[in-house]
Amino acid sequence: MSSAPTVIVLHGLARTSWSMRRMARFLAGRGYRVDNVDYPSRRRTIEELADEALGPALARAQAAGASAIHFVTHSMGGILTRAFLRGRPELPVGRVVMLCPPNRGSDVVDHFRRRRGLLGRALGRFFGPASFQLATDGLPTRLGALPCEVGVIAGTVNRHPLWGSLFADQVSDGTVPLERTKLDGMADFRALPYSHTFIMDQPDVQTHVGHFLAHGRFAEE
Repeated sequence: MSSAPTVIVLHGLARTSWSMRRMARFLAGRGYRVDNVDYPSRRRTIEELADEALGPALARAQAAGASAIHFVTHSMGGILTRAFLRGRPELPVGRVVMLCPPNRGSDVVDHFRRRRGLLGRALGRFFGPASFQLATDGLPTRLGALPCEVGVIAGTVNRHPLWGSLFADQVSDGTVPLERTKLDGMADFRALPYSHTFIMDQPDVQTHVGHFLAHGRFAEE
């Protein structure tokens, strides 16, 4: 007998599952079985993290008899999901909602990759091997589309104190430019007035996520 649909929730780089706790609570209130996955985002490559985090999560969902398996991700969590699902069309994936994903790479990574001095090396050590894979000519640009319905929510408020100035001439959430969040073949897209770090905590963002998981499109404005 099948159980409630499962939503696998995945945080971003240098964060933990704690950052997605409010989103997880919202989804649980909608009747989903929620697996808010924690993973060591600064310690391994994206491919290694994807297998380590999502393989067991899929196994748990299938063992629970989930009637559907969805994903809700923040930032690099979306890239892990794309990396894991690539070449696995047999997986019973329902819908995917990505919040502020660097689907076309990160200008921040490009900037610090060019800095060969102490600051560039220090940031590389802090953020780990997955971070430099997020360059605008890096892994995200080679992963291709997903074989399921995908919704993307981007932020448009740039308040980042360290690298927000990199995006002075374009719309961004302070970390990822709006245009770099888009994914070929996505079913729906929303740009909302929030910054990168806490977009997942906003009630209207959560409402849009719930609506997409249920209907394959975001709620009307």
